[in-house]
Amino acid sequence: MSKKLVAFFSASGTTKKVAQMIAEEAKADLFEIEPKIPYTKADLDWMNKKSRSSVEMSDKKYRPEIMEKEIDMSSYDEILLGFPIWWYVAPTIINTFLEAYDFSGKKIVLFATSGGSGFGSTVKELQSSASDAVITEGRLLNCGTKQEITEWVKSL
Repeated sequence: MSKKLVAFFSASGTTKKVAQMIAEEAKADLFEIEPKIPYTKADLDWMNKKSRSSVEMSDKKYRPEIMEKEIDMSSYDEILLGFPIWWYVAPTIINTFLEAYDFSGKKIVLFATSGGSGFGSTVKELQSSASDAVITEGRLLNCGTKQEITEWVKSL
């Protein structure tokens, strides 16, 4: 039986709820990717080109700092990695997370919440941050119903 980790970033709490249900269903450990400076409502205003999230997402090399946490990634075979979709891809804080730990030989399955867009080029944009891992597009879990999550976890 492989050991699983559900790692997630959630700016508003939506992805966190989904991640908690996935961790419970998959009997996996839970790890929250937390920014050093939390995002405010104004930071997340995608209509404002000067908002923090807009500025970060306009520069794909930008890496928001995350809280450093001790976690032994070597004890996990599979990582279920969740985040909200920002500008049709994962937020760059996910790249920060992937570059902060060693994911060599790991299977990383993505899940996301979104207001309407899909994964876009997320896998391609994340692969360079964890080049020795296998990253696969998982599922958009916008509704995050228990049944939807149960079915998805069983399919993994």
